[in-house]
Amino acid sequence: MRKEQHHKGWNEIKTNDSWAIFKIMGEFVNGFEKMSAIGPCVSIFGSARTKEDGKYYQLAVSIAKKVSEAGYGIITGGGPGIMEAGNKGANLAGGTSVGLNIDLPFEQHDNPFIDEDKSLDFDYFFVRKVMFVKYSQGFVVMPGGFGTLDELFEAITLIQTNKIGKFPIILVGSEFWEGLLAWVKTTMLNAGNISPKDMDLIHMADTEEEVVEIIDAFYKGHMLSPNF
Repeated sequence: MRKEQHHKGWNEIKTNDSWAIFKIMGEFVNGFEKMSAIGPCVSIFGSARTKEDGKYYQLAVSIAKKVSEAGYGIITGGGPGIMEAGNKGANLAGGTSVGLNIDLPFEQHDNPFIDEDKSLDFDYFFVRKVMFVKYSQGFVVMPGGFGTLDELFEAITLIQTNKIGKFPIILVGSEFWEGLLAWVKTTMLNAGNISPKDMDLIHMADTEEEVVEIIDAFYKGHMLSPNF
């Protein structure tokens, strides 16, 4: 009897997994349709826990404003902290402000600076991450936590393995990132686990002017298009 109940429970799990495919497909279709109509954008990542009076919040607002004025839309994860700052900067510049929201039990709530018709909701992190990579012409990575590192290293990996076209990845805040980059150079590189040219994928900046200069320099002579 117990064995039969076990098999029944396992079959129900497999059936639920199969039906989940349709929900996943729906998120992809909705995301592709909305994002493909927006145009060239730069994604801004960083901690949801950054307070409005923090220096990196203020810097993210300035960067997003400057990037928007340079002709790019801004994509964020749609929540508070650095995400809110990115959307706020785009809003102040009258630029495109996109929010890719994720349903989480804590931290996440839509910020008020996203364009009403450019707020997308996701249940699946992996679908949301595809949207960031596919429709971004650059990643601006502010200080953050595990989620920020996840986005950063996934983008580097996809470019390194030629799964997507190269685009600028900019770490903002040298005092925050220099320890990580030093470890990558002295430990990972010295161990032979990456090649020296892989370090060329990452840029460092401390001001909004530097961020825009890096993006503009990269796209001189490049056609802007989705990344795969």
